[in-house]
Amino acid sequence: MYKVDVTSAKVINSTMAEADWDTVTYLRKKPPTSKQARSAQAVNAAMRRGDTVETTKKFSAAQNKQHSASKDTAKLDRETEELHHEKVSLDMSRIIQQARQDKKMTQKDLATKINEKPQVVNDYESGKAIPNQQVIGKLERALGVKLRGKDRGLPLQPKGKKK
Repeated sequence: MYKVDVTSAKVINSTMAEADWDTVTYLRKKPPTSKQARSAQAVNAAMRRGDTVETTKKFSAAQNKQHSASKDTAKLDRETEELHHEKVSLDMSRIIQQARQDKKMTQKDLATKINEKPQVVNDYESGKAIPNQQVIGKLERALGVKLRGKDRGLPLQPKGKKK
């Protein structure tokens, strides 16, 4: 004969369900987790009990450093090559600015037209941007001016009308 416990959907033997259950006593406490063992409260309690407490100072703890700094510093000192990203030329930035003003557009209008942020257009016009061919292509189509190649600054030829 079986009973079904509706709340947990378990099948329980009827003879076990009627049995007297004694209380269970745990003889050991759970050991503290590592975070609890390191807390000041746990250290003080261990000292009061007379347990041995070992403390060590960790150098460069709680810092995002994986390697020793001395190696990296020496490597950088030996490095002589200056690395920097290529920026948009002053010539290109002036062409962009002039073409935009000829079309009576603001930087924000141009940015909206090419689907970029206004800061991108500002960076290209001020010469601070790192050249991105996709953005330059969008600017060429929106402004109708060549920004790359030999004939920079000349009107962009419509597709299919080349000589």
